[in-house]
This record gives sequence, structure tokens and C-alpha cells, in this order.
Amino acid sequence: MPKPADTSTKKLISLAPDNWVRWVTDIPDIKAQEILSGEFQWISRESDVLIRVTSPEHGEFLVLNEVQLRYNSKMPRRMRCYAGLAEEKYQLPTYPVLINILPTSDVEILTQFTSNVAGLTATQDYRVINLWEVDVNIPFQQSLPSLLPFVPILKGGGNESTIREALQILRRDDDLNQLETVLAFFATFVLESALVQEIMRWDMAVLRESPWYEEILKEGEARGRKEEMLSNIEMSLEAKFGNEALELMPQISQVNDLERLQDILRTVVLANNFEELRQSFL
Repeated sequence: MPKPADTSTKKLISLAPDNWVRWVTDIPDIKAQEILSGEFQWISRESDVLIRVTSPEHGEFLVLNEVQLRYNSKMPRRMRCYAGLAEEKYQLPTYPVLINILPTSDVEILTQFTSNVAGLTATQDYRVINLWEVDVNIPFQQSLPSLLPFVPILKGGGNESTIREALQILRRDDDLNQLETVLAFFATFVLESALVQEIMRWDMAVLRESPWYEEILKEGEARGRKEEMLSNIEMSLEAKFGNEALELMPQISQVNDLERLQDILRTVVLANNFEELRQSFL
């Protein structure tokens, strides 16, 4: 069983910061100088990582990394806010990057914040990286260990052999082997849990310790409204089992108890396969 680990975004990026900033900015000669505090007086999120970088062409600036489990419509304003706070605190220009882990089906992903009030305009551009659109060869070819736990959801990564290859790399390194819980969690989105258990060789109950598992649960808990919880269940069904699983939504929609909906969400995340999930509702 894997030992307890710091699987925060900051920990992931700090594994190879130079390779990370080259990847998210697409600037080949960029160098990471320091991972700064992304905590501000009014806003603080564990998913923010701020890196001071230098480039012969662009000089010194900040790369702001915001990693989201799923995109939501509030992100453009938040990216504008984070970029402004970072520039004010460190007096450096900022290159904001939004990394979305799992797809959403009902929200357009924007790459810019804009507002216009009485003729005064505000604009904030930011780069968007959707992990499901990232080629699975990139973490292997570009020495990006930060992406290895996400291999199952990368483009072309949803197969047993590729996941086993990623796991072998993680287990060969004392710093990386702590990340296998994250890899296992995302592997359950593309493989049956029984197979993931065989690959990992430990009890799948350990997935409940994954911060991403908790994030999926908290998405619904924090909002506390039935319609939001149902939306979260629907997105999880589609992400893990495809459109076929959405046939369960009419039945699930009849549930009014939020605790019961939370239990359903747990069942979706940990189900071995769609047939097992369907049987649980009979």
C-alpha cells in the first residue's frame, strides 16, 4: 500500500519545474527560478502555484498555474483576479495558465475574461490546457513526472499497458512513488476497479485518501443543492462510463436526500464497471 504523500499541485510541479514551465508556456528557453507563495490576503487556494521564471527573450515574469478538477463559468474572472494580485504582490508581469483535468459537457471553456462598464473595458487573456486533449506521450518524452499520475485521462492513455508503464516509472523513484494513489484514482475512470486493484496490488479502499476523490465529493457537498449535486453525478457518470451511463440519471434525479446523492456519487467513482453500477440501482 502506498505511504501517505503530499500530492498537492505545488508538490507535483516542484518535481521538475523547468520542464513544467516549458510545457505550459511553450517557451523552449524558459527557466524556473523560484516557486513563490500563491497565497494572497483575500484569496488562497491549494490549486494555485506561482513560479518566478526568466527567459532571454521575455525577461523575468511569473507563471501562474491554476489546476481545476473541472472548468466552471467562474474561472475567467478568477484568472483575472489571480493575475492582478500576483502582479501587485511581486511587481512582475504574469503569464496565467488554467489546467482542466476532467471535461465538462455543459459549459464553454473560455480563454479570456472581458468586461465593459460605461465604455471602460477590462481584458485578461490566459492559456487553457485541457488534460484530455494532451497526448499521452508528452509526460514520457518530455520528462514531465508531474503529468504521470494523470496518464489514464490523457489522450491515448486509457489502456492497461500505458498505465502500467507510468506506474513503473513512479515506483522507481522515492519522490514519485507516493503519487500512485492519484494514478490509481484516475485509472478507475478508464479501467475496471478490479483490474486497477490488480495492477496496483493494494486494496482499492485506499482511493478514499486521494485528494482528487475528496475533491469530487466536495464539489457537491460545498454547493449543498440538489441540482448541483445531480450535475456533479451526471458529469462523473459521463466521464467514467460514457453516454450510456446517463440512462441512470432519470432514476437518480428522483432522489431528494443529499446524503443519499453523496452515496451515489461515491458509488459512481468506485464502481468496477457500468453493469455493476446499474445493478446497484435495481
